[in-house]
Amino acid sequence: MTRDNVLYGLIGVFAIAASFFAIQLYREKQKTTGVEISIGERGVSIEKK
Repeated sequence: MTRDNVLYGLIGVFAIAASFFAIQLYREKQKTTGVEISIGERGVSIEKK
């Protein structure tokens, strides 16, 4: 392997890792928060999310 190939490989690995963490951060921010109210056989249920 040449030195340039190793450098390109490292840049590729860092780019993939950065993309992974960016996607995780985006998904975390998209999670809904609040209160969930459901009515079932056991009655009314209120759950904080």
